[in-house]
Amino acid sequence: MLDRIFILLAGTLICLANFTNISSSQSDNYPLQTEFPNHMLYQGQIQDKVIALTFDDGPDQKYTPEILDILDKHQIKATFFLMGSRVAKHPDVAKRMVNEGHVIGNHTYWHPNLAEADIHQMEWEINQTNNQIYQATGQTTQWFRAPYGALNEQQVLGLGFMGYKGIGWSIDTEDWKGPGQSVITDQVINNVHPGAIILMHNAGHWTQDLSGTVDALDELIPMLKSHGYRFVTVPEMWQLNHHGQPSSHHADEKLSNEERGYSDK
Repeated sequence: MLDRIFILLAGTLICLANFTNISSSQSDNYPLQTEFPNHMLYQGQIQDKVIALTFDDGPDQKYTPEILDILDKHQIKATFFLMGSRVAKHPDVAKRMVNEGHVIGNHTYWHPNLAEADIHQMEWEINQTNNQIYQATGQTTQWFRAPYGALNEQQVLGLGFMGYKGIGWSIDTEDWKGPGQSVITDQVINNVHPGAIILMHNAGHWTQDLSGTVDALDELIPMLKSHGYRFVTVPEMWQLNHHGQPSSHHADEKLSNEERGYSDK
């Protein structure tokens, strides 16, 4: 009897130790989400096999339409973090994103490293971008991603004061380096997890080759589906992480404009 008690006690201690290690790991990997859970999200702390595809630095006329075509082919909704300067050049592409049911986020106007900027520059970058998004789509957004993921605590608090929620990522495909389809696919498949937010790019410098992103996306979506994963938008992931919702392939359709992070200006 004593042996069984000791075994049970040892098992309990091991479970507690593992839980502590997991919590510590999450805190180490995403300290801003841990400290500011109502302002920042890098991954959903959930058990459901859901993932969010996100794309940065667009829109453009080259890769973005191809990515939108693939998402439409597979009936997947994604989240696009847009640069204001590029929305100004390609408003029709931004409008297409909204018309096809995708979520738009703010990715600053000129893509500066905000770690080297003050709070006033951050506010200018965000406000100018939201103005361009509104002019192109008739909507604004509360979702923000900092270029390079560079944010400090003061800026996170500033985001909250401005009514924005900061979004990071838990899987970086590093597709901007142009590694090719197989490398990008392996990077996702080898690191995928419930609640993952995947970072990809739908535009970039004119010298960047993002064809590997386009090809990988067409392969990844059915592959991830076959592994039991369901695709959600960032607003859906936020809802699941903070409030929890029943799993539904049509959850995005049930979100109001406010819940999606959109509003009339």
